[in-house]
Amino acid sequence: MTKIFGEYEPPKPISKAEREARKAFRQVDAEKAMSEHALAEKAFAQNRERLNAERLAREAVASPVPKKQPKAKKK
Repeated sequence: MTKIFGEYEPPKPISKAEREARKAFRQVDAEKAMSEHALAEKAFAQNRERLNAERLAREAVASPVPKKQPKAKKK
């Protein structure tokens, strides 16, 4: 039987075994995504701390910026 364009074909029901398999794969994928996210978050935090320490070291070595003298008021 050929399908006519625009003809509605209801989705085929899935078996219980297929539902269980999809559920298991979904759980594995979710755990994998969460672990990848945690690793990325940890790497980001470490890099941020390293850059912050480098910035603080540069600022400590640099000479302090002199404060600007306020301009004298004209009368």
